[in-house]
Amino acid sequence: MLFARPHEDDLQVLKKKAEKFELKELERIIPNRGKLLVLEKLLNEAYLIRRPKPSEYEHRKQLIRVFNEIARELYGNSSGCPVVEEFGSFSMDLFTTGSDLDLSVNFKNKNNSQSVFPRDQKIKALRKFARKFYALQTGGHVRGVQPVLSAKVPILKVIDAGSGVECDLSVENRDGISKSAIIRLITSIDERFKKLSFLMKAWAKAHDINSSKDRTLNSLSIILLVAFHLQNRDPPILPPFSEILKDGEDVASVQKSVRKFRNYGSKNTEALGELLVSFLLKLASVEKLWPKGLCASTYLGQWTSKTWATKIASMSVEDFTDRTQNVARAVGKSEVEKIYSRIQFSIQRLSLFMNGEIQESVLNESLFGITNTLHHHPPLTTTTPMQPRAAQSWLPRPQPVGGQWGGMGTQHQAMGSGQEWSDDHPPKRMRVAADSAPGTQGWGTWGPELGGHSQPAKRMRAAEGAPTPPPPPGTQGWGNWGPPGWGAEDYRGRRVQQPNGPRNWLPPSPPPPVGGYWGRPQHEAMDFGPEWAVQTFDHQPAKRIRASEGSKGWGSQGSSPPAVDGLGLGDATSNGSGGPQQE
Repeated sequence: MLFARPHEDDLQVLKKKAEKFELKELERIIPNRGKLLVLEKLLNEAYLIRRPKPSEYEHRKQLIRVFNEIARELYGNSSGCPVVEEFGSFSMDLFTTGSDLDLSVNFKNKNNSQSVFPRDQKIKALRKFARKFYALQTGGHVRGVQPVLSAKVPILKVIDAGSGVECDLSVENRDGISKSAIIRLITSIDERFKKLSFLMKAWAKAHDINSSKDRTLNSLSIILLVAFHLQNRDPPILPPFSEILKDGEDVASVQKSVRKFRNYGSKNTEALGELLVSFLLKLASVEKLWPKGLCASTYLGQWTSKTWATKIASMSVEDFTDRTQNVARAVGKSEVEKIYSRIQFSIQRLSLFMNGEIQESVLNESLFGITNTLHHHPPLTTTTPMQPRAAQSWLPRPQPVGGQWGGMGTQHQAMGSGQEWSDDHPPKRMRVAADSAPGTQGWGTWGPELGGHSQPAKRMRAAEGAPTPPPPPGTQGWGNWGPPGWGAEDYRGRRVQQPNGPRNWLPPSPPPPVGGYWGRPQHEAMDFGPEWAVQTFDHQPAKRIRASEGSKGWGSQGSSPPAVDGLGLGDATSNGSGGPQQE
């Protein structure tokens, strides 16, 4: 992408305006020492909770090994066989459970990596891989195979059926590999860079503004904006990238250079909370200056001005290895308004928190979504990636907590206690009233909406004063749900025969509902364990079912299931994800 530099006088005017607007924005939030300490604790907990577990690192490494095995199968185990290498958030150690795995198929010797690999050859290679993955998809090993060959960087999308990890495969993406390695090394200069980058990615994801496919911010743009902010603190926390790269951009040179800058920002004592607040205020201050050519340059470590030859970008973040490129080029004009609406919303919430008008939990939800108990459990995975997964292995036997059921849960929690739903769309949430029927822990009426556009739930009324029949054998209280041996659902909500008898999803002696109260939500039919994390702002309640009259909400005994709607897991769909544009 070609660009033209405006006159130096114009650049100085833009810089002065940026500084003036930032000082004005800083007046919007009055720091409160006590609240800053609470914010610091909140952010550090949010960071630790979202960090991947060792098993998640190992599973992604296994996936990389599987891709290399497939490459050897397709091209033969010879000197011409390509090597599949990772880059992006996993390579930078800035990934979360839901992050894509960016991979590059590299054919050429690294010493010849500067030579051009023709686009038609890249597409040919991706089609070859696609044929293999279509066959694996038929066998249930993978899903969502989708070549995206018209993109600037052609990719092949494929999702591992065992873990739900989406892999974005490109060809000869040496640039992405190099950038990822450099950023990972620079994060070692000061841990605040790594933590703030990680948290701002989580913030952007929660607010649905972290997708180049949807014309919002890609991950590289967010990381470089964070680096730019730290370069401009007083005193600075990071040096200009030009100082780090002056001896070369290869890994060995950068590694040697980075050692010289260890503890570079030690004189700056700003905590993570202060940096997050000032970062959002900095972004807010330049909203009207992007269209005038303002550009954040991590290479220079200061604002610059660029008018790209094709157009003035909605946001400009200079690529630090190729300064002719804008890594935020995907951001659209209408989408930048969405980005800034979320920035302003977060600033407003931070201001209310500093003034003592909202609680810590409300701020946490406002920044990162609903994260009451986000200590996530290991994802559902197979022993080996790319292996089909049987429905029975998806349904571990949960243990009831104190023999009581209810409380808050999500419909996807019906898969079993202590397991994470592996699909890439967020589950829907529901809330029950605190004044529900006694002895049922919230089985009663629905509480207030949790945000978004909720839909009314279907209810059933239990018979007045009817005795509670014992649960039929083999069903543990499921009532009219079929003969013994039934008692599990697969991930789509269809009932499946269990060869080894019932799953015992319900406690042997469930607390009887009081007559005249509403029945139990269908998706709360089993113990869920700790509450699940949901990072979304659009929630809908699960549908409810009606129990048979005369059974106090437990349904009548019988051999065939009742005809009820909503046995599936709802209509949630995947949001998809963008290509590996410096992800």
